[in-house]
This record gives sequence, structure tokens and C-alpha cells, in this order.
Amino acid sequence: MGATAQESLPETGRDDTWQRLNAYAYLSAPERLEYVAVMRVFCGTLLADLAVPDVLTRLAGSGEPAVPLDAETLTARLERLVHWGALLRSSHSVKASSITEYQRSRSRYQLSKLGERIQRDADEVLAGADAAREVSSELLALVERGLRELNELVQRPGGIEPQDAQERVSTLFVQFTEFADSVRDFYAYLGQVLARYDLDSAEYQGFKELLLDYVEAIREDVAFRAPRIASVLDLLWPHLSGLLERLDAHARGLSGVPGAGGQPEVRVQRSRGREKADWEGLRGWFTDVDGQGSQVDQLRDATMRALQSLLTNAKRMLRSASGEMSRRKDLLRLARWFDEAAPEEAHDIAVAAFGLYGARHLGVPPASDEAVPAYTSWWNGPVVEVPVALRERGSRAQRGRASAMENHSAQKRHLQEVARAQAEARRAAADELCSAAGRFADVRLTSAALGLLLELLATALGNARLRRTGDGNPDEAQEFGLESAQSENAELGIQLTVRRSSGANSVLHSADGVLMLDDLELEVGRVAASAGREAEVSVS
Repeated sequence: MGATAQESLPETGRDDTWQRLNAYAYLSAPERLEYVAVMRVFCGTLLADLAVPDVLTRLAGSGEPAVPLDAETLTARLERLVHWGALLRSSHSVKASSITEYQRSRSRYQLSKLGERIQRDADEVLAGADAAREVSSELLALVERGLRELNELVQRPGGIEPQDAQERVSTLFVQFTEFADSVRDFYAYLGQVLARYDLDSAEYQGFKELLLDYVEAIREDVAFRAPRIASVLDLLWPHLSGLLERLDAHARGLSGVPGAGGQPEVRVQRSRGREKADWEGLRGWFTDVDGQGSQVDQLRDATMRALQSLLTNAKRMLRSASGEMSRRKDLLRLARWFDEAAPEEAHDIAVAAFGLYGARHLGVPPASDEAVPAYTSWWNGPVVEVPVALRERGSRAQRGRASAMENHSAQKRHLQEVARAQAEARRAAADELCSAAGRFADVRLTSAALGLLLELLATALGNARLRRTGDGNPDEAQEFGLESAQSENAELGIQLTVRRSSGANSVLHSADGVLMLDDLELEVGRVAASAGREAEVSVS
């Protein structure tokens, strides 16, 4: 019952795990800088086997700060890398014109796949581990657009072309992976920063702006896009199995190479998006599918924890006026001075830092007109009055009952009622637009209905893409059409589609006036929440 997770693995699984972890050993060895310099030489090549003289030449020209290596020491380093699994012995034949050249070049080495992956990750960590990585939030809009276009193409008669589907799926997962990685890196950096309790006022001000502006912008963008992406995935999910089968029939990749798929020792890692598990991971990022919460929920909770940590730092800085401020940063600087100082200088630093002069510091400053010289003895010096709180409790903090917390229940109820009334008004406006669809020229809209229609129209035109029509003859007048000019409000269950049509005029009468739209046709309809399908009614 007390077996560990490692002991529960099969024998072959434990050996494979040990071998993979052993490949990281050169990063923790005492000569790690030399090993890293050697591995960088091999990572700069593709399918190249290098001998000891080749590696020495490349090390001399690389400018690495590692200690210069001789041939014997370098040979020992290469053999250890082979033992750990980061390098492999080359099987290429050696052509030499002399016995000396053969002895010098007979041992050749090449990079293993595991060693290349480990060194690449190590270089990435060394290059930007402490930097704040920007979140690629613009990719989230591209993911939503790609899913919508893929869903439309899959559901149309005849389905989507396999080559087009393969390109769209690959692009979609590259964009999503880059976005998810940037979110994880940024929040890891944020957690590292908020764990500090030695922030000064300037650092605190910078991190406060980072949290209140940048983090909140990220959270709002994700909160806006996540329900839309989740709804499109729900529509695409019933057709996913057929899409993957069609992609496999079109291009199997490495898994379709003869001898690769049937050999147990040859494992193939497929491209992202070609397995259903990849799509389940994408769906789980935006939707809670297993009861453990989605990544969007975790993002929201992480933002709240970050704001709470910011508030904790603010309270600490407010308490600094009473002498309760953390001195960690100052003490670390003082420790560095002690470490770098000579013995005589260290004594002077201790005297200056801790006030180890004559007996003149008691913790309570005397009155300005009773200043006592440093050479005055305690026996003959005047008595200093010590406050009772400091004498009995050892604290200067004020005691007493704290004021009662103010009750904001009435304000909360008022705000809830206002928000509920606004939501009811928007739902009524949506119902009015849907009921008036097809006969806008004969009805008079309320101000709320017209405002909602203009909001949907602005979003649709913002999402639209211009398309040139005509045969491209420069002597003829060119016209432009609109593609993807569509907007919807999933909460209200309403959708607007805008199309360009020459000569068409849409007239909207309302309490605020008359709105005329030239060369545009509008389609207003409901969005069914259960099936996700749109019932549209054409109006002009």
C-alpha cells in the first residue's frame, strides 16, 4: 500500500523514465558551463557528426564564456554526455590519410533527440526566465474566427476539402498553443513577483499598474471570447469524428509510412489537432467538461488572487509608518556588503548598521532640549520616560475597539435592481427587433430597440471583410461586397447579418428619428441556445 508512483510503473516504464531524467544530469554537474557550451555546438548543426577536433574548433569560434578545454578533457566530457544520453556515437565511416588522423577522428558524436530538446529548453529558460512575457491575446480572436469558418465549411453540402481542412486545423492549434503558453508564462511571472514582500513604493506602483490595467484587459478579453468559442465548439463537436477520419484518409503523415505504425519501438507523435485528445484539451480550456473547472475559471481565480496579493502589499506599505515594514531587501543588501568586505571594513559596517557605539540608544528619543552626549554614562544620564504600552507590551500599536463595518446592503439591492431593469429592457428591445423583422419600414421602433440594432450593426461592420466584385476591368466601375458581416448577442439570443446590395435601401423609423441605410440589407433572427442554429428573417 505504501508503494510510490514510480514503483507502480512496469519495469520497462521505470527504466525509460530513469533514462530520460538522466539526460538532464549535465545541467547540474559541477562542469555545467562546459557541458552547455558543448551541447550548443551540437545544437547548431543538423544531422552532423563531429569529432573532438571539430568541436574544439567550433568552441574556439563560438565565444562561449566556458573554461577553454583541451582535447583530453573534451573527450571525457563527450563520453559523459553519451553516457547520460544527450549525445550518440556516430556510425559513419571515417576516411583518414594517416594513422594519426584516424586516431584523432575515429570517435565521432552526434546529437540525440532528447538532448536537443533538453538543451533547447535550457537555452530558452536562460534567455528569458525572469522576463514578463506578453500575452498574445490577439490570437484568441483568430482562434474564434478559425473555428467559425471551419464549422461553416464542415456543415455545408459536400463538406470541406481535406487539404483546406488540414491547413485550417494546423493553423488553429498553432495559434491556440501560442496563446495558452503565453498565458501560463505571464501568470507564472506574476506569481513570482507577488510572492515578494520587499517591494518599495516605485516597484509597487509599477506592479499595481500592471495588474489593474494589463491583467484586467486580459481577463476581460478572455471572458468575452470564451463563451463564443465554447458555443462554436459545441456546434462543431458532432462533426469532429468525421472531420478527423477525412483528414486521416487524406494524409496519414508519419503514421502512414510503411513500417512506422506497426513497429512498437517506433513511436510517432502526430501534429496538433489530428487526435481527438487535442480537441478535448482545446474544449476543456474554455468549458468545464470534467467538473474540475475550465482554464478560463482558473484564469479568473488567479486574477483575483493576484489582486488580493496586491492588497496585502498595500497594507504592508501602510503599516511601514509604524515601524512594522519588512526589511528583507535592506538586510540582503547589508549581507552582501558583509560578504564582500574585508575584516576591518566589516567591523565598521556593523557599527554603522547596528549603532554599536556608546550607550545612547534606548528606543525612545529624548526631548530636543535634553540631548545627551554619547560619552555620558547610564549612571549619570537623565531618565527617559517610556510609554506604558511600550514598557508593558513591547508595542507602540494603539489599542481599543475597532469601528463597526458599514452596512451596504441597501446600496447592493439598489444596484441589483438597476442591473435587473437594464437587462429586462435589453431583452424587451431584442424581442421588439425580432418581432419587427421583415417590416421595419412599417413599424416605429423604440429608442432602446434602435440602440440595440445600431450596436449590432456596428459590431457586424467591424467584423466584416471587404470583397471586390466585378471582372477586374479598370475601365469599369468597381463595387465592393461584404463578407462575414455578422454579429450576435448570445445572452439576448439575437443575430444580425448585413449584406451589400446595390440599389437596396433600408429605412428604420424610431422615436429618435429616421435612419436610412443605402445599399445595405439587414437580416435579424434568433439564435437557438439548444441546437445553436440560427433562424433568420430577411428584411430590407
